[in-house]
Amino acid sequence: MKKALLAAAFIALPMAAQAQSPMPGFYIGAEGGVNWLLNTTINGNGTTPQTGWMAGGVIGYDFVGPRVELEGIYRQNQLGNSVAPGAAVNNQVGQLGIMANLLYDFMPASVITPYIGAGAGLGLVDSNSSLGSTTFAYQGIVGLAWNADTNLRISLDGRYYGTSNPTVNGNGWTNNNFSIMLGLQLKFGDSPAAPPPPPPVVAPPSFMVFFDWDRSNLSAQALNTIKQAAAAYKSKGNARVTATGHTDTSGPEAYNMALSLRRANTVKDALVREGVPATAIAVIGRGEAGLLVKTADGVREPQNRRVEIVIQ
Repeated sequence: MKKALLAAAFIALPMAAQAQSPMPGFYIGAEGGVNWLLNTTINGNGTTPQTGWMAGGVIGYDFVGPRVELEGIYRQNQLGNSVAPGAAVNNQVGQLGIMANLLYDFMPASVITPYIGAGAGLGLVDSNSSLGSTTFAYQGIVGLAWNADTNLRISLDGRYYGTSNPTVNGNGWTNNNFSIMLGLQLKFGDSPAAPPPPPPVVAPPSFMVFFDWDRSNLSAQALNTIKQAAAAYKSKGNARVTATGHTDTSGPEAYNMALSLRRANTVKDALVREGVPATAIAVIGRGEAGLLVKTADGVREPQNRRVEIVIQ
């Protein structure tokens, strides 16, 4: 059975997608399953145990990876023969375990995670006393869990559970169990907050200077815009300025490329006169590329005859 659980774990690992980021916190759970008594001798007689049942609950704390929990679980198995008639053990064995468990999740951030664990605690087992024998109990756990979301977890595990020997009619009996357990756990606490949005991209200051058709000289309005650009440069202290010239689609492409470069150099010279160092200014000519207004070839569009000044 343990081999089957391990095989299922290896099959599930490639399918494990990332769940929400896990958060530490308390959880509670309910669990139940089937139990088998193994190699059991009561009052000197061998027994024929049948498949029994088990049910219980847990409260724990998840550290994301390691987990600790307090578990209470009851097991009951019928016997194929009567042992010690009149005693608490009479064709059935009931046992209550109160366990402190330490477990470890190997991939706590995955949808499917294998885990192992061990526990120790108090076992109350049927004996001559109606309250049962008080014994030392211990268990080992191997399982798989499905993290349905950050607050809901479903688990399936196999467990070996044993106790020190309880007594019937003064004779001890061996108590060894194997169980298959299905569990449902609810974790408290809020889901992790979504990461903050990235800061908005702030566009660097930009200005546009426009030109008459087939001209590279500056108008009064263009000179005023260049003064504003120079003031923006000075307010930044240390910046780079790019002056990119453009034309409309009228005229030959080669001529327009040269014209766009003349316009950009005209703007550079005006910026230098306004106190911007020439070494801080880069000049680019793009001709008919990068139209502000899309037009067909040969169209005289005023907004395409421009120089863009970018300060960054």
